[in-house]
Amino acid sequence: MDRGALDAAIARSFPCGGWCPEGRRAEDGVIAERYPVTELPGAGYRQRTKRNVIDSDGTLVIFFGETKGGTRETLRFCEQLGKPALTVNAIETSAELAASKAVEFISRNTIGVLNVAGPRESNHPGAREYAERTVGRILDALEEGRKQGVGRAERGAGKSVIK
Repeated sequence: MDRGALDAAIARSFPCGGWCPEGRRAEDGVIAERYPVTELPGAGYRQRTKRNVIDSDGTLVIFFGETKGGTRETLRFCEQLGKPALTVNAIETSAELAASKAVEFISRNTIGVLNVAGPRESNHPGAREYAERTVGRILDALEEGRKQGVGRAERGAGKSVIK
């Protein structure tokens, strides 16, 4: 899920980043250097997840049928830290509708840095592609709104939009 969101931002030269476990560790090996994530010293997945919630203004949580594991933990961190979260069930929601809901969520909550979270591709084949399509549509809509003088699709200014 993380890399799908990052791929969408990278393809649009949109600021992105976030934290990853020490050693750039991922389930499928080492996270490629093309992804602008920062290693969190001594951290594993749980610490990385919490730090990404802390460093964002809100979180888009994509799930498939039910939240579990790290996805459920992300929601708990959002609740504990008082951070807004939008949940999208990808089984019932097209990427287009998810993006529309996310743009509204970003606007309503004045989100400058959006964390995108969800299950691993190994648990839900297609998760990465769904995240990439959804985040791509979010960024396209925000960019269009910026051009029209609506919304907060700001580039730079020391803030990323996608984590």
